[in-house]
Amino acid sequence: MSKSQPRTRAKPQQIRIIGGSLKRSTIPVIDLTNLRPTPDRVRETLFNWLNHFWDSDFSDKSVLDLFAGSGALGFEAASRGAQHVLMVEKHPKAVAALRQFRDKHKLAQVRINDHDAKLALKRMDNSRFDLILIDPPFADEDLLKDTSVALPSICKNGTLVYVESATPFELPEQFELLRQDKAGASHFYLYYYNSESKV
Repeated sequence: MSKSQPRTRAKPQQIRIIGGSLKRSTIPVIDLTNLRPTPDRVRETLFNWLNHFWDSDFSDKSVLDLFAGSGALGFEAASRGAQHVLMVEKHPKAVAALRQFRDKHKLAQVRINDHDAKLALKRMDNSRFDLILIDPPFADEDLLKDTSVALPSICKNGTLVYVESATPFELPEQFELLRQDKAGASHFYLYYYNSESKV
């Protein structure tokens, strides 16, 4: 009987920032289970949506990247001029990679929180964001549900919320759907938070 061959680790991949001051800069994607960077086509669609609603002006925007992973979404926002970007990521290797990219490109506006997303949300009572990016690991379906319950506490009227999921998903009624699309296995949505909505 032949011996099984040792499993070879996939080589680190890279993705590129597609717009702004860091356009074409490469972000390393480390080899981690469930680390699934948002594809270029989806990122381009999302930021086209945001450019439409914000007239391509990110200069006064505060952004939360709740499951940062590779940082593809948060660094894209920073590249396009977001005033503040908070990334939340619990995996130590991913956090180290995020900090390395941030420091290499001197992104002083980017802060990295190395806590679990649900714990981080509980500690954000006084925070209000202009854009919240939610792209949790597809393998844990409850993460998205749990996160959506806590969202109103960190939103202000007009906050935009991006959601990416493996299956169709709807946020609570006070979030109005602006755009939606599908690419491969990903369903993705852009919502608007309406604090006047009656739930």
